[in-house]
Amino acid sequence: MFSGMLYIFTPLVIGYFFSINNKSLLDTLNKATSWLIYIILFLMGLSLAALDDFGSNLKTIVSMTLVFFVSIGTCNLISLPFVDRVLPLRTESLTSHLPLSVMALESLKLILVVGSGLVVGLLLPIGLGWVETASEWILLILLFFIGIQLRNSGLTLRQILVNKQGMAIALIIISSSLIGGAIAAAILDISVYKGLAMASGFGWYSLAGILMGDAFGPVYGGASFMIELLRELVALVIIPLLITKKPCTAIGYAGATAMDFTLPVIQSTGGVRCVPVAIVSGFILSLLVPVMMLFFVSLAG
Repeated sequence: MFSGMLYIFTPLVIGYFFSINNKSLLDTLNKATSWLIYIILFLMGLSLAALDDFGSNLKTIVSMTLVFFVSIGTCNLISLPFVDRVLPLRTESLTSHLPLSVMALESLKLILVVGSGLVVGLLLPIGLGWVETASEWILLILLFFIGIQLRNSGLTLRQILVNKQGMAIALIIISSSLIGGAIAAAILDISVYKGLAMASGFGWYSLAGILMGDAFGPVYGGASFMIELLRELVALVIIPLLITKKPCTAIGYAGATAMDFTLPVIQSTGGVRCVPVAIVSGFILSLLVPVMMLFFVSLAG
């Protein structure tokens, strides 16, 4: 049951043992990781093109995305205000806002990469039997690099444990997302373990889509990618609206992206007090995405 999980999880663990102090090397590693993500998302598009009944599968992806997104998001937004009540976080009144169009551009680029792979696969007369094997090998390298990034993120165990709001946000996001995933699985009449795996992306759309696609095929991979991408896009809108009154809710909805992609929005609209909370909650969720997703994948298999 756990052989597939160990096969994929091993490079992540190995990468975590590498401590790198050379900033130039870390920058190169980050760039390489970004390029690997682009490559594997392009391959995801090719694998979608290889589906026998693409039109029918596209409807399945859209319906699955909407059900999971609404179910998980609703559970998150109902639960997160509890953290604001129990562990209130003071914010600063700031007027500067980063343009949402600039923040959304990176998400659009990733959609275009998947779309370009789909178009190439549909239009060009090329065999696609190699795509699955190539995706698996690139995934192993990507997880190794991600393990190194997590190790060198700058957060110590003590910094994580002393930040109560960050830990509470992560716990609420995990528990409420799993509830939402179970509800969505019941609505769609699929395995509850698949539903829990789909709910364990926590906003990390690139890795979530890759892992689910590798485990259950391009339909699940495409849906998982879109679920988490929608979370990020909605978070860009929600954060400025909620962060002054419900900062923990705003930070929590961003999920794993609170430590990187949406962090500038959190800082510019909520102030520096929000930054440690966002980094800790985002770090915990990022660390648990491959762990939890692969665990539930192994149970579903």
